Amino acid sequence: MGHVWVEAKLANPITGEEVKVTALVDTGATFTVVPWWVYEKLNLKIIGRKRVETAKGYLDLDESFAVIEIEGRRGVTPLLVSRELSEVLVGVVTLEVLGLAVDPTTGKLRETRILLL
Repeated sequence: MGHVWVEAKLANPITGEEVKVTALVDTGATFTVVPWWVYEKLNLKIIGRKRVETAKGYLDLDESFAVIEIEGRRGVTPLLVSRELSEVLVGVVTLEVLGLAVDPTTGKLRETRILLL
């Protein structure tokens, strides 16, 4: 299928500071991950830490939250902060929050149902 890249806007839900980025949608990632520079630019707050498994092994990453907007859909999402990544990775929790999914036939995002069952 290849890589799915999207234009995204991230914002601090408290101060309103925002940044526009090109982000990689990663359906193998649970959480959205932002590089340290995004965390600093938005002046986000650390609310905890998560232990995550990566291709390189286990890491403990700081946890925060932000408002994210992709393709006109906006929502609050948890995110992790990485000192190693240079790009934003959009994980499946964020896709679910926004009611979006990757369409494997087109390699693009499509609308999906938000379930409350």
